[in-house]
Amino acid sequence: MSKSNLAFVFPGQGSQKIGMLAELAADNPTVEATFAEASEALGYDLWDMIQNGDQEDINLTERTQPMLLASSVAIWRLWGEKGGPMPSQFAGHSLGEWSALVCAGSLDFADAVKIVRSRGAYMQQAVPVGEGAMAAILGIADDIIIAACDSARESGVVNAVNFNAPGQVVIAGSTAGVDRAITICKEAGAKRAMALPVSAPFHTSLMRPAAEQLAELVQATSFVSPTIPVIHNVTAQTEADPKIIKSLMLEQIYKPVMWVDCILALKAAGAEQFVECGPGRVLNGLTKRIDRDLTSFSSDDAASLDNALTSI
Repeated sequence: MSKSNLAFVFPGQGSQKIGMLAELAADNPTVEATFAEASEALGYDLWDMIQNGDQEDINLTERTQPMLLASSVAIWRLWGEKGGPMPSQFAGHSLGEWSALVCAGSLDFADAVKIVRSRGAYMQQAVPVGEGAMAAILGIADDIIIAACDSARESGVVNAVNFNAPGQVVIAGSTAGVDRAITICKEAGAKRAMALPVSAPFHTSLMRPAAEQLAELVQATSFVSPTIPVIHNVTAQTEADPKIIKSLMLEQIYKPVMWVDCILALKAAGAEQFVECGPGRVLNGLTKRIDRDLTSFSSDDAASLDNALTSI
């Protein structure tokens, strides 16, 4: 059974932590079975790394990306096993868009695991560690932040890249450009302007080389039309044509994540209830900031998943 007012959203990087999904895995063999599939595709034990590694290991983007993909797919499979109602639409934040496409049946899980590992590696290689940065700007209007980036560009590349919620925008670019934009945003009245602990300036023009490198692997992978529509980061619209989906998934590496527009598009299509399908609660918080009338549920532990299943 599907529910027309239900949407699933899939988190991106930043939601990972050591020990995640351990509680769900204790009672649900599907979780470790899903990670075993991912591990076979990768050639190393992904589950062991999450449970017994250290935070530095799991923060390496070529490891983080398969980890979050596998987490979201495992929870999606559990949702189906437990008889949860099917959502009418999906959206994923950055890397989470890959999770959405896998859960919508657009491409094979093992193929996606290999793609996102390469995606992470190419994104890191595109800009050496220390030469790029990202920062969250809170409490001023989007147009002021965009103007600040324009003014700071004489110091280096910098753009507004994640429109996460009203008054919450992430900027990214060269370290010098981001530092200058932070200063300008503070002078313009930003409540907070803080550097983020990431290893590369995602969703900027500096990531174009990563998209070009990933193109060969994406084009060689079989995609089909999603069984559940996916709202894309770049356009905030759904797309059924596999060729265009491939193009959008390459573009989203170096173009901004229009997350506010994605949530509003889901709402416009009838979504009132949202399940964050993956670890953490970042997207729940953003959904509430975008529209307080929307209801959000988490799914990354037994109590949260049970609450979502019984409430929806």
